[in-house]
Amino acid sequence: MYILKTEATFDSAHFLSGYDGKCRNLHGHTWRIEAEICAETLRSEGQCRGMITDFKNIKSALKEIADELDHTLIFESGTLRPETVSALNAENFDMTEVDFRPTAENFATYIFRRLTDSGFTVKRVSVFETPENCAVYEE
Repeated sequence: MYILKTEATFDSAHFLSGYDGKCRNLHGHTWRIEAEICAETLRSEGQCRGMITDFKNIKSALKEIADELDHTLIFESGTLRPETVSALNAENFDMTEVDFRPTAENFATYIFRRLTDSGFTVKRVSVFETPENCAVYEE
């Protein structure tokens, strides 16, 4: 099995609604994503002969996801009052509403699926919330 691995980072704020601990408060991270794609064989023809794909393809797809999340407040649907969302929008804050609790585990799953939907055969996605703490998703 051949594996390509690349990474991207983004900075964002989030909070964990309903959590009994410090992470219930708004706070930020520099998230680091490692994405691995795989193939049993390499391409035998064309420009990408001898490759799974050009690194620029997977790097570009991962960067697009990271750029969407970068410097935004990421929050789970239904966890902020509508008037709070309106007030933050009125202040022109960038926000990303997601349908999952914004944990490292759920980000790993989300990014895995986004890359898969983009046509990559994804082996694993690792999301580092801190340099020491990482969540991994693979199927």
